[in-house]
Amino acid sequence: MYDLELVGASIKLLRDMFGLQKGESVVITCDTESNYDVVDATAQAAYALEGKPIIVKTPAARGVGKAADPDLPVKELIGLLSAADIWIEYNNEWIFYSTVFDEAFRKNKNLRYTNLVGANPDLIMRNIGRVDIPLLREFILKVEDISKKAKHIRITTPAGTDVEFDNDPNRAFYTADGYIRKGEIKMMPGQISWTPLFKTINGTIVIDGTLTPPLGKVNDPIRLTIKNDKVVDVTGGQDAKVFKTWLESFKDDRMFYLAHLSYGFGPGAKLTGDIVEDERVWGSTEWGFGNIGPMLVPDIPGGIPASSHSDGICLNSTVYLDGELLLKEGQIVGPTEEIVALARKLGK
Repeated sequence: MYDLELVGASIKLLRDMFGLQKGESVVITCDTESNYDVVDATAQAAYALEGKPIIVKTPAARGVGKAADPDLPVKELIGLLSAADIWIEYNNEWIFYSTVFDEAFRKNKNLRYTNLVGANPDLIMRNIGRVDIPLLREFILKVEDISKKAKHIRITTPAGTDVEFDNDPNRAFYTADGYIRKGEIKMMPGQISWTPLFKTINGTIVIDGTLTPPLGKVNDPIRLTIKNDKVVDVTGGQDAKVFKTWLESFKDDRMFYLAHLSYGFGPGAKLTGDIVEDERVWGSTEWGFGNIGPMLVPDIPGGIPASSHSDGICLNSTVYLDGELLLKEGQIVGPTEEIVALARKLGK
């Protein structure tokens, strides 16, 4: 599928987003659950651009993040990535936030990385191949700037989310704007993430999209009661029971703490059950739980470790920035005419 178009999209990824230079190494990691059409197309594109592709295939881990450590050749992967120029992760059971990930970036300050875990040809075409990346970047950086300036944010959803928090003015935003420079860790284009001021997140979060791990697309909403950043109650149906049991299984209190908030602004993204795309569904908000990477809390060297990490999607979000509307049930409505106009140009 897309055997011609996929190579073109991969060239766009490496040339336009990574700025691949002749002779640079491109490490492509994947596992036995990965889509190899995507892996092969990326390697072909790297070779065509005179880069040096290296494909590393490992057995699928039985967990993600640091929970994947026992199944990974940790020392060997760290050694390879410590010398690489570019790392593209297609692992389905991701090593993002694992010991490999943490150590590779501690040792290699110039490594450029993008997280495309579990990617398939449809996903790549919808979110990279057919997206106007420069226009998306212009839009997303303006939303980032206006969100940074907000002191207090409130988010609601039709499913029942109603949560408030304050921003930390000294904490950087982590924005997937479609460009990956030396030393940068970037997700697929179309997302803005940050960690709010600790101890200020309070209210209710209702996950009605995807929760990964341990579930994928949820069958019934999961209601989380949040007090001072911590999940203090999990209610709902069977999915809520599964998530609560999963959190408790680590016997790690940090797994109950919120790690970050994200906006989803992928013009072509749709809810499929694949978290790397789902967290970009336009007008969604996402909450991360557990491990906090150093890029989200640069004021805390090494980040805040936890046993694993999970991400939950809240669809059709309404977002108030110091009382002004940015989103209303998933649609951009302000707070400036320029932001609204850019969204319309992106087809939203």
